[in-house]
Amino acid sequence: MKLRLPQPRLPRRRRTRLLAGAAALAVVAGAGTWTAAASGDAPAVHRQDRMVEMPGAAIDTSYFTAGGGQKRPAVLLGHGFGGSKDDVRAQAERLARDGYAVLTWSARGFGRSGGRIGLNDPEHEVKDVSRLVDWLALQPEVRLDGDGDPRVGVAGASYGGAISLLAAGYDARVDAIAPQITYWNLADSLFPQGVFKKLWAGLFFTTGSADGMRPGGIPGTDTAPAPAPAPAPSAPADAAGATAGSTACGRFQPELCAMYERVAVAGKPDAEARALLETRSPSAVGDRIKVPTLIVQGQEDSLFPLDQADAMAKAIAANGAPVSVDWAAGGHDGGMRESGRVEDRVTAWFDRYLKDEKGADTGPAFRISRSGGFDSTDGAVRLRGAGGERYPGLTAGPREFALGGREQGFANPAGGAPPALSSLPGIGGQLAAVGAGLSLDFPGQYARFDSEPLDGEVRITGTPTVALNVRSTAADGSAVLFGKVYDVGPDGRQAVLPSQLVAPVRVENAQQGTTVELRLPAVDHAVEAGHRLRLVVAATDLGYASPAAPATYTVSVRGPLAVPVADGVRTASAGLPAWTWGLPLGAALLAAALLGIRRTGREGAGARAGVPQPDPAPAGVPLEITGLTKRYAGAQDRYAVRDLSFRVEKGQVLGLLGPNGAGKTTTLRMLMGLISPDEGEIRVFGHAVRAGAPVLSRVGAFVEGAGFLPHLSGRANLELYWQATGRPAEDAHMAEALEIAGLGDALERAVRTYSQGMRQRLAIAQAMLGMPDLLILDEPTNGLDPPQIREMRDVMIRYAAAGRTVIVSSHLLSEVEQTCTHLVVMDRGRLVRAGEVAEITGGGDTLLVSLAGPVDEGTVAKVAALEGVGAVTAADDGLLVRLEGATATALIAELVRLEVPVSAVGPHRRLEDAFLTLIGGAA
Repeated sequence: MKLRLPQPRLPRRRRTRLLAGAAALAVVAGAGTWTAAASGDAPAVHRQDRMVEMPGAAIDTSYFTAGGGQKRPAVLLGHGFGGSKDDVRAQAERLARDGYAVLTWSARGFGRSGGRIGLNDPEHEVKDVSRLVDWLALQPEVRLDGDGDPRVGVAGASYGGAISLLAAGYDARVDAIAPQITYWNLADSLFPQGVFKKLWAGLFFTTGSADGMRPGGIPGTDTAPAPAPAPAPSAPADAAGATAGSTACGRFQPELCAMYERVAVAGKPDAEARALLETRSPSAVGDRIKVPTLIVQGQEDSLFPLDQADAMAKAIAANGAPVSVDWAAGGHDGGMRESGRVEDRVTAWFDRYLKDEKGADTGPAFRISRSGGFDSTDGAVRLRGAGGERYPGLTAGPREFALGGREQGFANPAGGAPPALSSLPGIGGQLAAVGAGLSLDFPGQYARFDSEPLDGEVRITGTPTVALNVRSTAADGSAVLFGKVYDVGPDGRQAVLPSQLVAPVRVENAQQGTTVELRLPAVDHAVEAGHRLRLVVAATDLGYASPAAPATYTVSVRGPLAVPVADGVRTASAGLPAWTWGLPLGAALLAAALLGIRRTGREGAGARAGVPQPDPAPAGVPLEITGLTKRYAGAQDRYAVRDLSFRVEKGQVLGLLGPNGAGKTTTLRMLMGLISPDEGEIRVFGHAVRAGAPVLSRVGAFVEGAGFLPHLSGRANLELYWQATGRPAEDAHMAEALEIAGLGDALERAVRTYSQGMRQRLAIAQAMLGMPDLLILDEPTNGLDPPQIREMRDVMIRYAAAGRTVIVSSHLLSEVEQTCTHLVVMDRGRLVRAGEVAEITGGGDTLLVSLAGPVDEGTVAKVAALEGVGAVTAADDGLLVRLEGATATALIAELVRLEVPVSAVGPHRRLEDAFLTLIGGAA
């Protein structure tokens, strides 16, 4: 079905009252307190806190309003599982300032509220929401659509997102909802394809087991920590006569405790367990949810994956309601990294459907957040949006890729251990988002099938599928399998598991073999040209329960891997009119002007603008940095670079070293004039560096990659770039740069067909066009093979030998040691050491102590505690010891006294050892 947003407001339905007026009045028993808060010129927000008596529990609430007494819509904000109303206070205050009456509450069993956790039980938590709607209808500032019928929306994340859906299904007075990172069918979430999601289920039930205190919270659901509250004023007996928290299952309802214990022991769900969770799921009332719905789901979420959002979108759209779907960055495994953007969109959604502001921008029918690299100023992942006029679902526009690999047998180990690893609840997506994803498949426990290298980039948007033939030696012929698709680089070793997600499937009656369709996790992920798709089918996964009995599974593929590509979804830079192809050229021209490559009249302009005039004394010095400081965005006391000073001379190849987060790239970006320092100064050949400084025409740089027009050849891209500089073609030294690139015939192919290594070489050639006096290279050997790395090493040495200067930032310490003449070592934004390579690697203040036995932590600690020792680091050959006052003779004597098995002592010579020692000392 094609969805269009915005749409006219739906005709209001016949409103029904769920409680009599007298009952509604009884709900608000309890004393209230008023507080006020103000932010700048914004209106003060008034908050009223009340304990509301409801059947079986006292519910802790807060009511937020701002401005005068005019009528306004109301919003109910729910919190995440394990949280409380305090977690959504900031959003409530913002909505109040935007003209809403906002009510927050702590659900039963959480925060200061009494009662037992019912996992959004329709008889308890859902009716609590209806009673809160009753209360809102009595408030004088709340806009009414009828007697006892307030204009009201409901929003929340995770647990709170589910209650918004359930409220819309059970209470016809709800007018719009905005559920986030939540479930449609809780049974499908915790028992996908009949497999028990044991780690997440365990987190649920241990989080809710705290008695008399606020639970710790499910990762990814809470927006802010809250202090442990006092016990709820009332903890009434439940139907069984027990008080909340009296059982080993804590504050859960007894039937939920019994269900969890039964499934956990059996290792798989039963029909009764599924039925219990389904009755408490929004899917049970899916045909009744007919209000405008904004669905926000996280892409890094092994608890409630994207297929849950897909199911709710299809069901609600089928009811004729406006629906918009937003795949945000983060989720239960990655934290919501776009909370500000999402809250803004929720506000716009309510502006449109609660305030009737027809001009409110509710966004596209479908939106995805996509990674665009990293911001070196604060380390955050850059995000860009992609959108479409309709929600495509999870299987749109499939492309098929043949998978190679014979029929393969593998084992399910006894007890299901050791298990494979795909993700860890709460952190797996965070690691994946920064490129440090973890995944592990044990040999002999999985089958692997690879595609051929892709001839062009493929953007997977949705759920890949593949048919498998499965045989099992288990007594009942069953099998539990876990499927995942890796993006494998050209070297065959670098494999990325998008969002760290895995899809389980339970197979029955497979003694003689049976065919099953494996629906893999829904993701949005770009696979580059030259990469392969790898299907792995494993017998175990840490997050799920596997059969305890050992068995052998045999698996083969019965067809191609179908990958959805959703061609109708475009990033902001794609799918635009033809004239936008000129934007990169225009950007290059603008950059040329800003960097002073067109130098006519710039010197005079710079003087008029107050730019520091060149210092004639260091005019021959390629680079001098003095007191350079850059704070993280929005921070006063957190520094990316702090008080950095060093100098680079002609003919040097300077290596800029430091661990991730040391401030190297931020320093290079300031050197290029891309960002401005907060304090300090950078001078290139005596000229102060500013955005647009003419001296930057003498600098060539390769920092964080280069942008190329994908439809043009490599040669055409270089020629276009040089034309944008406005300099004569003969000054480009194009032939020399192309010889360095070594792209051969590929130089005439479209860049979109290039591998990562080819793009890297083309970018380095671009940086060398014009043979600049100062060449800056950030990780120049990424994507290059060993011969190309060696060639790059020779190029940098020859380049500097001609009197030019090279600054290179790299993690390949062995290459730096062979290439560079001088080093600057940074850590946490500060200078740790600067000097010649030979001086740093062979300095007499650092000794390599070789040991006859293995190095343990106790030995390191003993040596580090000695007087006159600055730092100790374990190395392959023993210990690296940096002396601060002690002599080598004294050190040896102390080591003998401590019975450390010393076999040799001498100065160390490897850069890797020196680097580890320096960073260890700084840390």
